Amino acid sequence: MLDKEDPRYSMREQCRKLGINRSGLYYEPVQLSKETLAIMRLLDEEHTRHPFYGVPRMTEFLRRKEYKIGKDRVRTLLRMMGLEAIYPKPKTSIKAKEHKIYPYLLQEVQVKRPNQVWSADITYIRLDEGFVSLVAVMDWHSRYVLSWKLSNSLDTSFCVEALEEALKYGKPEMFNTDQGCQFTSMAFTEILERSDIAISMDAKGRVFDNIFIERLWRTVKYEDIYIRGYRNIPEVKAGLKEYFGFYNDERYHQSLNYKTPLEVFAEEKISTELTELTKKEKSNKKERKAATATL
Repeated sequence: MLDKEDPRYSMREQCRKLGINRSGLYYEPVQLSKETLAIMRLLDEEHTRHPFYGVPRMTEFLRRKEYKIGKDRVRTLLRMMGLEAIYPKPKTSIKAKEHKIYPYLLQEVQVKRPNQVWSADITYIRLDEGFVSLVAVMDWHSRYVLSWKLSNSLDTSFCVEALEEALKYGKPEMFNTDQGCQFTSMAFTEILERSDIAISMDAKGRVFDNIFIERLWRTVKYEDIYIRGYRNIPEVKAGLKEYFGFYNDERYHQSLNYKTPLEVFAEEKISTELTELTKKEKSNKKERKAATATL
């Protein structure tokens, strides 16, 4: 998305507009030690089990695992992974001052149909060789995962790609995210505005505004990530492709009366198509009647 040869905008200006940290263009990440990766895996698992654990409890948890570690290091690692107490929330929820923040629109909304509300979020995925970020776009009513993308950096482009891919299915009435800089960037919000989609953002301090996709992360980690133990990006990409196919098409959800997300999401499409077909047939009948009366 960046063009070094663009005569109109400098690289600094392009990064600002896209919500990308310019230092990331030149930074080469330092390889983490095996011990640090092991600690991060333990933190990720414990956070998924007990999302209400803060730094003190996480520190005690690791010390009981015989790691000599202080609160400051635990806090640093949790921030690096984008985890905080109560629920998993990516580090990208840090605001960019120049980005517009939209109000939370779902306070009194009852979600009753597919394509009424979509949401997006980012989570940490552990690997043997490090970690990557995963973004997903989900339909709230059906729990259908419309698109997902992986990235080894927290830039804006992989979120934009996921949004553009999701919009191939149609468009929602409202789109909800947190206030992270990827989702507040012009590159992301302009796509929603051009598509005439109402933008909603989680209110500060409200931990369950995006609860459905938070539940998705817990499910993905317990049912796939922790079991498989992916080693690298190609492996996790292939594995998640298989898992999300299963999640959408085959996994029965108790909250959906044991239907699959695909079955519930498709109901809206089928209903809409039948309605349009009925309208077309009625219109054709009226035209035929009018033609007969004329004759």
